[in-house]
Amino acid sequence: EDDNSKFWAAYKKVSTEYDHDFLGRANDDMGIILTFAGLFSAVNSTFIVGMQPDPGETTNDLLLQLIRINVNGPNSVDISNLSSSTGYPSSTVWMQALAYASLAFSVLAAFGAVLGKQW
Repeated sequence: EDDNSKFWAAYKKVSTEYDHDFLGRANDDMGIILTFAGLFSAVNSTFIVGMQPDPGETTNDLLLQLIRINVNGPNSVDISNLSSSTGYPSSTVWMQALAYASLAFSVLAAFGAVLGKQW
């Protein structure tokens, strides 16, 4: 029985050291993932903002129509050429969809890293 207790004491010592080292490495890895996901999300958000259509064009068109109404009178301006919706090329839609999906996965990875660090 003395050999048995020595075995379990040695096992507890070795397993505690292994667990401590393992948790330290995992905590460091989660910190790295969290940092990378945060930086990637910031850069990705910048690209998403850069890909947004320019709302100034619609504003300029509407202001031009208002100026024409003021100068020529209300009956002289045809507003049928103003489009009610803006059509975007399918490549732009796909690029934005991929950028938003990438941002969502990056935020999900950061959330997982935070949960892993708190666990």
